[in-house]
Amino acid sequence: MKRIKEVIVVEGKSDTKQIQRAVDADTIETRGSAISDETLALIDQLAQTRGVIVFTDPDFSGEKIRRIIAREVPEAKQAFIQKQDALPTQRHGSVGVEHASLDAIRSALASVYTESKQNQTVISRHDLIQARLVGTQQARQRRLRLGELLQLGYVNGKQLERRLRMFGIQRADFWSAVAEIDKEEQND
Repeated sequence: MKRIKEVIVVEGKSDTKQIQRAVDADTIETRGSAISDETLALIDQLAQTRGVIVFTDPDFSGEKIRRIIAREVPEAKQAFIQKQDALPTQRHGSVGVEHASLDAIRSALASVYTESKQNQTVISRHDLIQARLVGTQQARQRRLRLGELLQLGYVNGKQLERRLRMFGIQRADFWSAVAEIDKEEQND
């Protein structure tokens, strides 16, 4: 079982259990989106000593937690799981890391991002429009697929430009993913 050096930030105990079934790792739980100052201070301290990976649910609360931690601990790494990989197996329950397969968790942790300090290349709003990722009926589906291909998680049109910049996605990688989406749509 692969050992993860960084401490993984999750939302709750069920997430911790599933993460620890997939990899050998320590976790810290936020216990929801109202993160206490003490928990934020602990996350900051751990980021300085061991590093942290934020691995929250692909939903509104998970994104809120990411934003709070990114603002306070910008060096935190980010791991994303796709919504379809985090769906409950039963009819009740909400989307969450605790429902993800062990392979989906390992894949997400193998593809972590750190906020890029260098903004060498910028993917503009114009690029997003040209790639039909905003402003069209298919934009949401195309963004979902882009998030899968680049392992960014799902983002809405307003968040996409920032997320691409934040993680330093290169123009070549962006356009390669867009070409893959175009090819898939042509084959449908």
